Amino acid sequence: MKKKVNLRKTLFLLPSLFTLSSIFCGFYATLLSLEGADAGTFYRASLLIVFAMFFDLIDGRVARLTKTQSAFGVQIDSLADLVSFGVAPAILVYQWSLHALDFAGLVVAFVFVACGAIRLARFNVLASESDGAPKKPGKYIVGLPIPGAAGVLVSLVVANHAVGGHLERLEGGVMAIVLTLAFFMVSTIKFRSFKDLKLNGRAIALFALALGSSAAFALMFHPSFALVWLLASYLAIGVAETLFNLSRRGLRRGPVEPEEEEEPADA
Repeated sequence: MKKKVNLRKTLFLLPSLFTLSSIFCGFYATLLSLEGADAGTFYRASLLIVFAMFFDLIDGRVARLTKTQSAFGVQIDSLADLVSFGVAPAILVYQWSLHALDFAGLVVAFVFVACGAIRLARFNVLASESDGAPKKPGKYIVGLPIPGAAGVLVSLVVANHAVGGHLERLEGGVMAIVLTLAFFMVSTIKFRSFKDLKLNGRAIALFALALGSSAAFALMFHPSFALVWLLASYLAIGVAETLFNLSRRGLRRGPVEPEEEEEPADA
């Protein structure tokens, strides 16, 4: 007598397949970066990290859609993020630009990986119950998500390829950006997860502002720089909201509001 296939147990594998696909993209991007000596190779490595972001975005959505969220999913997702958005972009930016700084460039690239690992470890602690199960999603994420930090670095490499090079020669500026992103990852600054975003006048105005400013930036410089502008704006919004909330609390001198919980699917 044939055994019936447990569809629910099979569905638990689906999100992990997307997560493993993200790891593969990060792994392949690392190999390309290590052997790359031209802008085209670095560009292909950047695209692989972008594909890793796509798979990382999908796995959490699939887990929620199929109701297969689990403690295992949280852990493997964080491990995938460290490979694809920590190690891969750090090696990419080192081979692309920071290698010119010799040992200092190596240290800066490692600081990015180390801060990404710390950010993910803290995320796992804050996003899990005492039994390891994922918590309910919150409106804010404490610290810059590591895919966002990786996105800034990747967008610089992509923009550099689009304009024919020269950005990689600004080693000092690249180093400052990498260290700034590392700081944001381990900071306590709250960044919006946009999970609570509703279709209202405020949301429409926000989208219109983002699209309008991106279009203006693309026309003024180059379309490839629009992504850099959007990610930089996301960072600026998080910092501005934190400063505004701190000043408002200082004026009111009221009790400190409880911390918002993190979104377990996007580290």
